[in-house]
Amino acid sequence: MQLEVRPDPSEVGRARRWARSRLAGSGIRADEPLAETLVLLVSELVTNAVVHTGRSAVLRLVLPGAVTEETQEATVRLEVDDASDRAPVPRCAGGESTGGRGLALVDGLADRWGWSREGAGKRIWCELDRRAAGEEAPPVCGSGGGAVAYEGFAYEVV
Repeated sequence: MQLEVRPDPSEVGRARRWARSRLAGSGIRADEPLAETLVLLVSELVTNAVVHTGRSAVLRLVLPGAVTEETQEATVRLEVDDASDRAPVPRCAGGESTGGRGLALVDGLADRWGWSREGAGKRIWCELDRRAAGEEAPPVCGSGGGAVAYEGFAYEVV
């Protein structure tokens, strides 16, 4: 399932609503951490795509079949295709900066992520694992508390 997103920052809200509605049909509750994290990642990747390219993007979600109590482990994949073939590059964001942390969030929150050239543009993807009840996610960057400290270092898709 996919959604074309117009090159307008106001489209990010529509992309979040669309992702929430798709999660509802997959058996993943809106109040689950996976759902909340996925919506945040949709926001970050769609924002990067439309702001930095100034062109339309395509948001795609690959959701598991119906998730039940017996099959609580599943992987959700999020992909955003944009019209720029430029690779994601590191960017330093100062402590007072209001942007420039999108891919740092993706790196800290997703279980896996990457990018590839696709046609004349690129695809950025990330995956989130839904874990069985009681199974905790591994600590991010060895922090033990799940917090991500980047000391002003961030990534930006350009």
